[in-house]
Amino acid sequence: MNLKETGAFIAKCRKEKGLTQEKLAEKLFVSEKAVSKWECGKGFPDTSLIIPLCDILGITANELLSGKKLTAEDYKQNAENNLVALKDLQEKSAKHLLALEWVIGGMATIFYMLSIFSAACFVENLAWRIVLICLGFVALFIAVGFCLHIERNVGFYECTHCHHKYIPTYKAVIWSMHRGRTRYMKCPKCGKYSWNKKSLSQ
Repeated sequence: MNLKETGAFIAKCRKEKGLTQEKLAEKLFVSEKAVSKWECGKGFPDTSLIIPLCDILGITANELLSGKKLTAEDYKQNAENNLVALKDLQEKSAKHLLALEWVIGGMATIFYMLSIFSAACFVENLAWRIVLICLGFVALFIAVGFCLHIERNVGFYECTHCHHKYIPTYKAVIWSMHRGRTRYMKCPKCGKYSWNKKSLSQ
């Protein structure tokens, strides 16, 4: 899948339907900037938007991923190639989000430590010390919540007993012991506890 070709195809189909970027964005409940990024080949619609976008443009999902109108002969081959390309794109996106999780967590921890250090060493007024420490704590709390959301929703955990892949509950993620991307959790299928490893593909 070539993002530039797909973007040019989206733009071509949009114009054929007599739609502006703004009108297409309104129909999909996204920003005009998002549509512009797709058409410039700098991004790709979220998987939840593929079918609605295709319906609006009068094309199939296979044609969208191929970046061109398809004949009956090359439809099947393109479908297989596009499934592989889409899976690869999703895995790359998941890897970026998981890397972002470490960055957000690290920066929030540093900010929290700096707020405590600053309050202790540079601020004499007790009220301002409390405010500074509270700001650091709130930033850390928000960052941890965001990181937990990424940890739960990006990829799957695989049971070492039955090899079932699943998305755990927030409760399981919060209370489970973990070693990096591996967590000690109960498999919802076989009911056994084990060290379940993160997997990016189903």
